[in-house]
Amino acid sequence: MIEDNKNNPLTDFSDQIRAVEALLFAASDPLDEKTLREMLPVDTDIEQIMNNLLNLYKGRGVELKRINNKWMFKTASDLSFIMQKEAKIQKKLSKAALETLSIIAYHQPVSRAEIEEIRGVTVSPGTIDTLMEINWIKIKGRRKTPGNPITYGTTEEFLVHFDLQNIKELPGLDDLKSTGLLDSNLPPDMFPIDDDIEKIEENY
Repeated sequence: MIEDNKNNPLTDFSDQIRAVEALLFAASDPLDEKTLREMLPVDTDIEQIMNNLLNLYKGRGVELKRINNKWMFKTASDLSFIMQKEAKIQKKLSKAALETLSIIAYHQPVSRAEIEEIRGVTVSPGTIDTLMEINWIKIKGRRKTPGNPITYGTTEEFLVHFDLQNIKELPGLDDLKSTGLLDSNLPPDMFPIDDDIEKIEENY
């Protein structure tokens, strides 16, 4: 944190708000409050600053979003279509990749063998590689079972892309089917119950 002194240009609350605003605009990734505090005077009320910025940008073209207890500015979800022409077009995910991504999101941390058991078919290495290349999944660790298989989970970029604050906001099975992302003949155990989602969030 910045030490308080008479020459400190950030002693005024309005200037502290502007400083946080500038930091968030300049950041390429979401920032946590600890990082923001390190750039401000020791007595800065970061919670009040974030509340002010939330209100200031509410309903604007750019909104302040909380992603996994970190903060970032993001195009308002109802205006995202405007940016599509400028956005880099990503390779359309296959049905296998979408189903694999869904299983990882709802069952993380999950191993390849567990994904295959849920889907009922073999998961090709290319499917996992594709999801890792677009940074929607990452290696979470290894299962403490024979063979110590690698487990996978979703990334912050996954949350940002799908405009989710955290894993608890994942849509339900019916919502996913209605969007056409998933078939209606999926295995019954592909999605965990609500209590299991809470456990995933606790360990995320």
